[in-house]
Amino acid sequence: MPRPFVLPDLGEGLTEAEIVKVLVNEGDVLAEDAPLLEVETDKATVEIPSPFGGRVERIHVRPGQSVKVGDVLVTFEDAAGVAPGGRGGGAGGLARFGTPLAGETPHAAAPPPRRQPGAGSNMRDPSEAQARPAPAVAGTSAPAQVATGPVAATPATRRLARELGVDLRIVRGTGPGGRVTDDDVRGLGGASRSGAAAPAAAGAAEERAVAKPLAAVGVEPPALPRFEQWGPVERQPLSHLRRTIAERMTLSATLIPHVTHFDRADITELDAIIRRNVEPARERGLTLTLTSFLLKAAALALQEHPQFNASLDPAAGELIVKRYHHLGVAVAAPRGLIVPVIRDVDRKSIVELQRELAALAQRVREGKATLEDLRGGTFTITNIGALGGTGAIPIINYPEVAILGVARGREEPVVHEGKIVPRTLLPISLTFDHRVADGADGARFAAAIVRRLERPEQLLLEW
Repeated sequence: MPRPFVLPDLGEGLTEAEIVKVLVNEGDVLAEDAPLLEVETDKATVEIPSPFGGRVERIHVRPGQSVKVGDVLVTFEDAAGVAPGGRGGGAGGLARFGTPLAGETPHAAAPPPRRQPGAGSNMRDPSEAQARPAPAVAGTSAPAQVATGPVAATPATRRLARELGVDLRIVRGTGPGGRVTDDDVRGLGGASRSGAAAPAAAGAAEERAVAKPLAAVGVEPPALPRFEQWGPVERQPLSHLRRTIAERMTLSATLIPHVTHFDRADITELDAIIRRNVEPARERGLTLTLTSFLLKAAALALQEHPQFNASLDPAAGELIVKRYHHLGVAVAAPRGLIVPVIRDVDRKSIVELQRELAALAQRVREGKATLEDLRGGTFTITNIGALGGTGAIPIINYPEVAILGVARGREEPVVHEGKIVPRTLLPISLTFDHRVADGADGARFAAAIVRRLERPEQLLLEW
């Protein structure tokens, strides 16, 4: 019988995508993992490979069409193999998108349950499985069975399994449709980077029974007036990306009680260091910028103030503190604002951060960023200094709990060591979730960032 292929779970809580290109025609014979479709998700264009080999019987979608997880994209004929001359090759194509291959759990491709935005759970942290049993427990609570077919897991999860020496076939997946997640692998391998936090995690699990969910919030917008009565209007449909940004910003502003703390950092010494090292850095193929120093300063400050490197789980009444520091940087791309993520910022030198930042920003502006480039962030920095302005109050990148805004540094007269001298001052604004931290906590965290920017030698220890 014909074999339908549905839009797989693309991870990160995504429920829909827009078809960009159809790369095959009806009647084509494809090999497993051959290019099938290009779809645009929240902020990345993703190529979906063929889940199995066979002949394309019917194409159900067209470019520009929006589809939801579980919608049928292509129907294949019932074929056991691929005829000679079929396109593509390789294995595990569909598994990289988190959906089991043919022969595995039949309900894996069903769309995930959708909940009201007020519940605060329809969009999940890219790197956390909220309101679920801890993956480490899931991976070890029962004897694992060896899978006989391909294992559903993303490329990043497969790479992690290789690094930890874990056989994916014996890992019981807790992700959608039985997908194996990073936490599943860490739980079985016993090599989680949060090893020091394991006792705390166990304690949190014991307290789960007494934790109480927070109250839900819901807002129904009123009807718009008929603007045509006052003059001509033009209705412009939102792009998929702009619609997604609007939904996420509305969700964040609706669910999170935002509060912003303002401060200024004296970056005179730091600015001098950057200027002195522009040419040496260029000889190493780098364009040295302030953002790499901001990343390092924020990551080190987050180590001192971990409640800002977290996500709130309202359903469980718990704060999920992350023991890794993956920082997002807002990049203005032609299609809209996109936030790629640099991983393990606290472990990298300024040179490494600058090199990685430049490569990520280039991929974003060229529209080549992947989902792996955009997911897993724990804290976000948005630097509008190049565009001017004296400050801004950014909206938190849900489900994170804080975001750092940076404006343009300016030379101003300052009393320094008893004299009025020109100094370069950098305005910053720390916006955070008032459910997670109080004003004093935000002030201390902002001061920890300022202190490191004003003492750049601390940031250059790994130069």
